[in-house]
Amino acid sequence: MSDHSKIEWTDASWNPVTGCTKVSDGCKHCYAERNWARLAAPRSKPNIYTGRDFTDVRCHPEKLDIPLRWTKPRRIFVNSMSDLFHESVPDSFIDKVFAVMALADHHVFQVLTKRPERMLAWSRREHSRTAPVEAMAELYVDHPEMAERWPFDSERARKLGMNPWPPPNVWLGISCEDQATADERIPLLLQTPAAVHWVSLEPLIGPINLETWLLSSYGMADKANKINWVIAGGESGPRARPSHPVWFRSLRDQCQTAGVPYFFKQWGQWAPHPHPPKPGHYTGAGIFLRIDGKLGEQGDWWGGTAHAMDKVGKKSAGRTLDGRTWDEYPA
Repeated sequence: MSDHSKIEWTDASWNPVTGCTKVSDGCKHCYAERNWARLAAPRSKPNIYTGRDFTDVRCHPEKLDIPLRWTKPRRIFVNSMSDLFHESVPDSFIDKVFAVMALADHHVFQVLTKRPERMLAWSRREHSRTAPVEAMAELYVDHPEMAERWPFDSERARKLGMNPWPPPNVWLGISCEDQATADERIPLLLQTPAAVHWVSLEPLIGPINLETWLLSSYGMADKANKINWVIAGGESGPRARPSHPVWFRSLRDQCQTAGVPYFFKQWGQWAPHPHPPKPGHYTGAGIFLRIDGKLGEQGDWWGGTAHAMDKVGKKSAGRTLDGRTWDEYPA
């Protein structure tokens, strides 16, 4: 949990849930799992991670009021070390998280999941609109110190019961890594009510075409229901897989055509070789990546069917695409 996140597209992270399990190939080299060993190591003053396995999913009610303590408006990434819609998280706890997000309406909350089927099912419950009010009332019984600091008055009750729901300061997003996971998860995301629908394409391990969901309405016939924000990035860490430059350029161009904000987060561990292909002049120490994601040969690079990628590390690779950064956000 951090009030100053190093994640490029957010300001802070809030982890009322920690721990997770893998669901697809994008989870293979999970950054949260990679950091878990350091966080869970024995120490004189134990924390919420100490002595636990990464697959031990736990809810932390004592962390729920943290966004209410932060008075300065922030973009807050919800559960950077877990997934709010993990099957081990009870509906009743998700209700409380949404209740806090509704009350802390001076912030923007960025909810990201790889389990959109659970998120959609949660939103379609018969009592989904009344559950946050009930959850906050229960929370105040369990934590009277919260009731003293943030009284449950008629104005707060109005915010919790507001229409539309979820509240406009809650952005709902899905993470996917290739076309197959995009095809599976994005339709479920767009059936879930939200002020902003967004996708995080990281780690990008294959090309993705988003045009179906960027340019036209999907699902609900009475309003435009499409992706409102796209984040893309390569994989970091010692075992990171490379991403082809064409994949990022294509996503940028798709977003520009549709008028959708595009955020290029990072190249990751691998960066494109900076020099144009000249037979016999490659001096890098990397690989040759084809557009389909498979490895090629030097001749493929010179022939224009692959790109030379150098393993230089996240910091050296940077986050510029075609000479500039892309840090666009929804209005």
